[in-house]
Amino acid sequence: MPASHLRLYVNIDHVATLRQARGGIEPSPLEAMHMCEAAGADGITVHLREDRRHIQDADVEQLATSITTFFNFEMACVDEMIDIALRIKPAQVSLVPEKREEVTTEGGLDVIREAARVERAIGRLKDGGIHVSLFIDPDPAAIRMTKKLGADAFEMHTGDYANHLDNPATLAALVEGAKVGASEGLNVYAGHGLSVSNVGPVAAIPEVTELNIGHSIVSRSIFVGLEEAVREMRRAMDAARPTAEI
Repeated sequence: MPASHLRLYVNIDHVATLRQARGGIEPSPLEAMHMCEAAGADGITVHLREDRRHIQDADVEQLATSITTFFNFEMACVDEMIDIALRIKPAQVSLVPEKREEVTTEGGLDVIREAARVERAIGRLKDGGIHVSLFIDPDPAAIRMTKKLGADAFEMHTGDYANHLDNPATLAALVEGAKVGASEGLNVYAGHGLSVSNVGPVAAIPEVTELNIGHSIVSRSIFVGLEEAVREMRRAMDAARPTAEI
């Protein structure tokens, strides 16, 4: 894939959220994965939370053995999840902060305060041959610590940008964070709160090579279908990077 191609990984957690509301078998995250791949997604992201509020262990097992693109496994930095990752061997693990009381992820991993714990987790995962990314705020100190701890990549938390589009400082922080990360030799990703209407400025950041987007795609799928929702996002991303060779 040319370097100019911006990868889209679709987070299908909220397909499972809808299923868990009734406790049945539909809608199926596995079917959602196949539809996203057919529509042009470069990969699939899921977050197996400790409280199992949406994606379940059985889903992760099915997805890991059926995926034909790229499996990005989001998880808390805890031994239980590390053991699962080492067993299923996803292409990438993204370490994320997690609180039981939160509705969704509220911010980036505190890699400075939790450096020792994060470093141990990174070491175990990389020893298992797994690419490791850290979900962090676009803070230069956190980005440099990510490099020091041995991660391969970081995903910039774009929630502040998505929630404050009228504040140019939020986008400027992402632009600067991407530059710092690239200068450190890290792969630069972004995600959280991105939609067709706001993805353009983030997609246009040249150092960013991957976007993880879920809620807005799954929400849009109610009206246009999942495959078309993925295609809409793909078009919005590509429009912001006209040099991409698709």
